[in-house]
Amino acid sequence: MTDATIAPTQTQRLTRFSHGAGCGCKIGPGRLAEILATVTPATHPDLLVGTETGDDAAVWRLDADRALVATTDFFTPVVDDPRTWGRIAATNAVSDVYAMGARPLFALNIVAWPSEVLPTEMLSEVLAGGADVGRACGFAVIGGHSIDDPEPKYGLAVVGEVHPDRILTNAGLRPGDALVLTKPLGVGIATTAVKAGTASGELLAAAVATMCTPNAAAAAAALAAGSEGCTDVTGFGLLGHLRKMATASGVDAVVEVGTVPLLPGVRELADAGTVPGGTRRNREWVEEVLDIGPGVDETDVVLLADAQTSGGLLFGAEPERAAAAVAELRRQGGQAAVIGRAEPGAGRIRVRR
Repeated sequence: MTDATIAPTQTQRLTRFSHGAGCGCKIGPGRLAEILATVTPATHPDLLVGTETGDDAAVWRLDADRALVATTDFFTPVVDDPRTWGRIAATNAVSDVYAMGARPLFALNIVAWPSEVLPTEMLSEVLAGGADVGRACGFAVIGGHSIDDPEPKYGLAVVGEVHPDRILTNAGLRPGDALVLTKPLGVGIATTAVKAGTASGELLAAAVATMCTPNAAAAAAALAAGSEGCTDVTGFGLLGHLRKMATASGVDAVVEVGTVPLLPGVRELADAGTVPGGTRRNREWVEEVLDIGPGVDETDVVLLADAQTSGGLLFGAEPERAAAAVAELRRQGGQAAVIGRAEPGAGRIRVRR
C-alpha cells in the first residue's frame, strides 16, 4: 500500500465532520440491549436466524438448499481519504455475511452527506471505494439511498446466500473449542488517534491495511475447520462480541491476553488515555461477566474491549483444526492466532495472562 492510498485527497478532513470513529459510534451494547428488550422478536418458520442471539445478520430459508443472508452497516469517517473510507465501510458491511459462513451476492449503498459543505467529487470517491470492494469480493453494488446530513456516513446493505445446514452463528461455540481471532485489535484506538491527529504513519498504515482486508479467507478457514460458532469483531470489541457468543452458546470463554495480536503502538496510546468512548462503554458492559486473572492490567482489558471497525472473525473449532486454520491464514499473510478456548459454563469470560 502506497502513501497515496491513505493520504487525504481533499483539503477538507473527513474525520473533522465525525463525532466519533467508525463502529465506535454504535449505540452502547448495554443501552442497545435495553432497547431491544422492548421489541418483540419476529418469528416465522423460514426465519432461521433472527435477533434472539445477537447474530451478525438475518437468515431466511428459501428452500432446502438455499437461504438468504441480509445485513446492513454504515458509519462515520475513520480516515480522511474518501476512497479509502469507502473501501473500509464496504469491507466492514460485507463482513457480517462472511461471519455467517455465507457468500455475498449484491449490495445497496447507504449515504448521508453534507452536500453544501463537502464536494460531490469526494462522495464519488467514497462510492468508488465501495464498488472496489464489491468487485474484489465478487458482489455487485447496485444503487442505494442517500440523504442530506451534517455528518457524513456511508455503508452498505448486503444480501448473501448460504446453505441452511451450514450457517455459522453466535450460538455455535462448543466446550473444548479453541478460539481463533483473525485480525489484530486496536483499530478503535488507532482511529481515535487519527481523528486527534496523533496517529503515527506506521499505525495508520497498519490500521488501514487491516480494515481494508475482507474476511472472505477467514470465513473459508472457519468453515474448513468445521466451525459452527463465528462472529466478526466490530463495535462491541472482542469482549463484547465474545460475551454474546458465550451466552448464546451456553459456554464460558477463556482469553489468554498474551496471545492476542495488536496493532503497533496501540498499547502505548491506551496507556496515555487515547481510548474511544465506545471502548469504555464496552468495558463497562462486560464487567459483570468478567473474571480477571493475576497479572492482567486494566490496559489489557481495555484493548480486549476496544471498539473495532472492520475487525476480524472470531470463531471456535476443535484445537488441531483451529491451529491448522491459523497456519493457513498466516501463510496467506494474515495475523490470525488462537487466543483462548471455550469451556463448560454459562456465559462468563475469564481473562488470563
